[in-house]
Amino acid sequence: MNSIQLKYGKELIDVPLSEDQIFGIIKSNTADHHKTEEAVILDALENPIGSLKLREIVKPGEKVCIVISDVTRAWQRMNVYLPYLVDELCKGGITDENIIFISAVGSHRKQTEQEHQRLLGDALKDRFKVIDHDCLDDNNLVYLGHTSFGTPVKVNKIAMDCDHILLTGAIVFHLLAGWGGGKKSILPGIAGYETIMANHAMSLNPEIGKGSNPEIRSGKIIDNSIHADMLEAAALVKPSFIFNVIMDSQGRISHAVAGDYAKAHARGCQIVDDMDGIAIQSKAEMVIASACGYPKDINFYQTIKTVINAKEAVEENGVIIILSECSEGIGNAEIQEIVQNYSTLLDRERAIRTNYSIAKYIGYYATEVAAKHTFILVSSLPPETLTMANIKIVKTLEEALEMAYSIKGSNVKTYLMPHGANTLPKVQNL
Repeated sequence: MNSIQLKYGKELIDVPLSEDQIFGIIKSNTADHHKTEEAVILDALENPIGSLKLREIVKPGEKVCIVISDVTRAWQRMNVYLPYLVDELCKGGITDENIIFISAVGSHRKQTEQEHQRLLGDALKDRFKVIDHDCLDDNNLVYLGHTSFGTPVKVNKIAMDCDHILLTGAIVFHLLAGWGGGKKSILPGIAGYETIMANHAMSLNPEIGKGSNPEIRSGKIIDNSIHADMLEAAALVKPSFIFNVIMDSQGRISHAVAGDYAKAHARGCQIVDDMDGIAIQSKAEMVIASACGYPKDINFYQTIKTVINAKEAVEENGVIIILSECSEGIGNAEIQEIVQNYSTLLDRERAIRTNYSIAKYIGYYATEVAAKHTFILVSSLPPETLTMANIKIVKTLEEALEMAYSIKGSNVKTYLMPHGANTLPKVQNL
């Protein structure tokens, strides 16, 4: 047996496969980095891309809004890099009372005070409070205009009332925008619900009955209308500065980019593609992918990122096994609603087109994957949660493998994806 372990929640699970069964291990192209996280952060701040240094942009007496991610993205280690950004602002003459932290929760749930403190870290938690953006609070939204795609852009009023908006976050592959980070801190991060839904509705194929839009996928920005729409929204907001990190396979900050919100982000996307865009020669009969453990597998909503990456490495009618504890359940009731209330993909698609939401789309997409593959989820979710989606939920990897072997035989060639939420397989001969 092989001694490989995969993350599941806050634990590690042994993978009971022999070397003969493992077709390959899909992991990041990370080289050894000799820089400390501090050195990476400071280097980015001292060498901004397409911009002055942050301390040269701000002036004493001005108000600065720092947009941070929510707790589902605590793996970004914002508690490590935020103190350096605050120090940079202080060098520019900005005082604590003129710094506001807004969490870009998008349409996610509200957070607890303890979670806010976790995001800020020990160095900042007693100096600042965090405001959760509320996409449904129309009184705290400012209308900025429409994009060329017809999306009405409404954004957090508190942020827009500041002299400067500073975007932070991490760059990873993203199922809709191509890459996360960058302009996503604005849309969906601090945008109104109507804005978010209008943008994300472009994830569906323009033709009814065709399901998901093939132009909207991880690692793709050319002809990606969601990406282009987000950029137009960001241009209306005019953020002053961006600071985004890139994580290695060990969950440490290996790179960072700072400066112009579009130019710096583009540089970061190239770094991520070099690291996590993994070339494979062919697809396999089965893929076993970890959602990277807690908090990336906190719910099924977050797990979809792993599903999207894993399906790129498996043959049609193959087996996908996803390890995701989902300690907080599905993550959004609308996922289960779109899955359990309809019996066909077409009925689900029609329902989403009538009343679109991101959560419904995620539920739909999961059923679309399950229609083409055997989809087994190792999770703490009750087995009946996703029955109508044809997603089989089991408690252990051993149960999942037994089920897979009954379909494909015990000699099934298998890819392992230890960091399934991050790594995007790319078949080279297609």
